[in-house]
Amino acid sequence: MAALELHVSDSDQILTDIKAKLSEAYGHLDSIRGEHVVLLQERVRQKKEEATTSTRGAEHFSEFSLSELEQATENFHEASKIGEGGYGCVYKGSLRHTTVAIKRLNPQGMQGTAEFRREMDVLSRVRHPNLVTLLGACPEARALVYEYLPNGSLEDHLTRKLTWQVRIRIAAETCSALVFLHSCKPLGVVHGDLKPVNILLDSNFASKISDLGMHRLLARSIGSSTLYHCTHLRKGTFAYMDPELLSSGEITAKSDVYSFGVVLLRLLTGRPAFGVSKVVKEALDMKCLERVLDASAGDWPYVQAEKLAKLGLKCCDMNKRNRPDAKEAWKMLQPLMKSISFARLSPSSIMLAPEYSSCIPSYFICPIFKVSYLAVHFALVDHLCIIKF
Repeated sequence: MAALELHVSDSDQILTDIKAKLSEAYGHLDSIRGEHVVLLQERVRQKKEEATTSTRGAEHFSEFSLSELEQATENFHEASKIGEGGYGCVYKGSLRHTTVAIKRLNPQGMQGTAEFRREMDVLSRVRHPNLVTLLGACPEARALVYEYLPNGSLEDHLTRKLTWQVRIRIAAETCSALVFLHSCKPLGVVHGDLKPVNILLDSNFASKISDLGMHRLLARSIGSSTLYHCTHLRKGTFAYMDPELLSSGEITAKSDVYSFGVVLLRLLTGRPAFGVSKVVKEALDMKCLERVLDASAGDWPYVQAEKLAKLGLKCCDMNKRNRPDAKEAWKMLQPLMKSISFARLSPSSIMLAPEYSSCIPSYFICPIFKVSYLAVHFALVDHLCIIKF
C-alpha cells in the first residue's frame, strides 16, 4: 500500500513537472509567434520601401533605343568621341533635346554584363549633387547615358590655373559624395577607381564623381563592423590604389579614402600621383611645404595648405586602420571650407582663375555682395542625399 502511494505521489510530481514544462513551452510558442508577426511586418515594410525606391529611380531613368543613340552620335562617329578608356568610349550627343554623354561599353572590355546591369541598378537610384546623374541606358548597345559636363575632368585642369579656393571646394564636394556612397543603406557602395579623370566639372566648375561602374557593393561581415568585399579584379589606376588592395585583393571604403588622399595631394601640389605623398611628407618634415605647392593656384594660406597636406597624408597611410573614414575626413575639411570668407572674395577669385570667371552667368551673382551664389553651395547642400537605398 505504501509503495502504491509513493508511486501515485511520483506520478503526481511528474504530471506537475510536465504541466510546468508545457506551460513554459506555450510561453515560448507565443513569443515565437509574436516575433514571427514582427518579422512579417518588417518584410512587408521593406518590400514597400524597395518598391518606392525603384519607382523613384524609374522616374529619373529612361531606356533609349540603339537607333536613338546612333542618331545622337552620327553612328558613333569619331568626331563625337570625347573620351576613351578600358571600358569603352564616351560620346557627346543630343538626345530628346538634351546634350548628354553616352558611355558605350566595349564588349571585349573589362566590364561584363553583370557589371553593366549592376551599374544601371545602382546609379538609377542614386541621387547626390556631387555624383554624375545617370539619365538612362540602352541595353542593346550596352550604353549608359549620363548628364553632360562641359568642363571635362579635374585632370584636365590640374595643369591650369585653378585657384586654391576652388580646389578646396572640389575636395569637399568629392568627400561629400564619398560619405553618401559609403553610408548608403542597406549596403554601402565603394567607387573603386577614384582619380582626377573620374571627377568631372560642370559649367560652373562644381565637381561630380563619375564612372561608378567600378563600384563594389559592400557586405557587412558577421559580428563585425568592417565593410569588405574581396575581389581579384584589380581594375583601378595603380598610383591611386590602396596598397592593401594590391596585396590582398580586399577592397573596402578605406580603399576609396586612400585614393581620395592622393587626389588631395594632387590638388595641393599639381604634381603627378606617383611619389606625391613622399614629396609632401618630406616637405612637411623640413617645414618647407610652400616649395611644393602649386603656384598656379595662387597664394595658398599656409595654415590651410598644411591642414590639407596632413589630411591627404593621413588618408594615404599604408595601413588602412590608420586612415580616417570619409565622414572623419569630411569633418576635417569643414573648417577649411569655413575659412574661405566667401563674402569678401570677388567672383573670379572664389571660383576660378580670371580666364574662367566669364563662364559664370550674371544671374548667379548676388546683386548685393557681388559674389557667386555657388560659393555657398556647401553651406546649403552639405552632403545631402536625395535618395538612399
